[in-house]
Amino acid sequence: MSMRRLLSVTASLARLVPAARTVSSRLSPAARCLPLAARPSAVQTAIGRFGPAAPLATSAAAAAARTEPPPPPAADSEGKKAIELDLSAVHSKRRVQRKRAVVKNESETRQQPSAEEDMEVVAYSTAEEYNLESLMEGLREQNLYHPSAMSEDGRGGVLWQPPLTEHAPAADVHDVLHVAARYTLGAEPREIYLFREGTVVFWNVPELERRSVLEFIRQFQEGSYDQETVEEESDSMPYSYTEVFNKTRLVNGRILLNMEGSTDLEKYAFSNAMALSVKLGIWESALERYIDSIRFVTDELKKGGRISMKKEEVLKKNGELFGLRHLINLSSDCLDTPDFYWDKDNLESLYQKTCNHLNIAKRTRVMNEKLNHCVELADMLTTNLADQHHVRLEWMIIALIMVEVGFEVIHFLERYT
Repeated sequence: MSMRRLLSVTASLARLVPAARTVSSRLSPAARCLPLAARPSAVQTAIGRFGPAAPLATSAAAAAARTEPPPPPAADSEGKKAIELDLSAVHSKRRVQRKRAVVKNESETRQQPSAEEDMEVVAYSTAEEYNLESLMEGLREQNLYHPSAMSEDGRGGVLWQPPLTEHAPAADVHDVLHVAARYTLGAEPREIYLFREGTVVFWNVPELERRSVLEFIRQFQEGSYDQETVEEESDSMPYSYTEVFNKTRLVNGRILLNMEGSTDLEKYAFSNAMALSVKLGIWESALERYIDSIRFVTDELKKGGRISMKKEEVLKKNGELFGLRHLINLSSDCLDTPDFYWDKDNLESLYQKTCNHLNIAKRTRVMNEKLNHCVELADMLTTNLADQHHVRLEWMIIALIMVEVGFEVIHFLERYT
């Protein structure tokens, strides 16, 4: 009898173990996440499903269920969907990490104007030379403009570095002074480039402010030009910003600046060419006045009359002529590119294109041709004056000979009378 009971218990266990595994796999995720002590065992579930068994079978099934490792907890479908939605929201809200630009200058961090906005750059030549050191001190006292450094590259090299303190001596100023307005009127700053050769270039400066600045710098200039000539020989060009190719260039007489990074040196290259152009215009005007002043000489030569110029006047005209020739060919950059651009190909290209647009080389060649003709005329005047002097000396010698002959005649008459 006991043997039959044992076989019955064994058969029950054989049926309960697979059923317990099946029921355990079908448990809800919430039930699976409960602690083991709080979960309904597979045997208890099977008992509730298949009915009570013998005590020995129940204890054996419970022991078998305890020996089975519990299945790993997993998130239910609803919780999984909620987590996936949260993750997708996190991914959608994440900002794309962009490459951070290296700040080279304070001008790079300012707000740039729109690419469609047109502004103006205007150049004047008001004197033979500026005293930039005194001019910078005057600008400090005025407190409307502050000196600004111009970086050559992103590694800290500078074309000109302002003094570190407001009261530091202005010993760092060389041949150009770059200043910017302290008070802005828009996205584009108002900048001024002052060259020691007596030229000033305004970027985005209104006409009323330009006239005020020109009046202010008059006290720091040497050899001032006539105001009417300054206005006539001034030059201007439109400029704006571009997003095409991200490269500064000159197109059909219009300056297009790169919207990314600092443009101080690029503006300097354009300003340098425009400053040379207006200075050349002043010299052209001076040459025209010189030609007008000696026009009467050719008229007198055509009439066959005597040249009425004195020696002092001829020497003065020669001095004016050779001084102008010296300025154009020896003291300026009309015939050659400045040394500053030798190792800066991009700036040299901008400088050369601007000079070509302003016809600086052609105008210089024409001026030299005119100067050569004026030199020939001056040589002729000098030769004529020398000939007149020789003739005068010859007449003086003839007069002395005549006097000597007269004395000899008198002595001869006294001897034989």
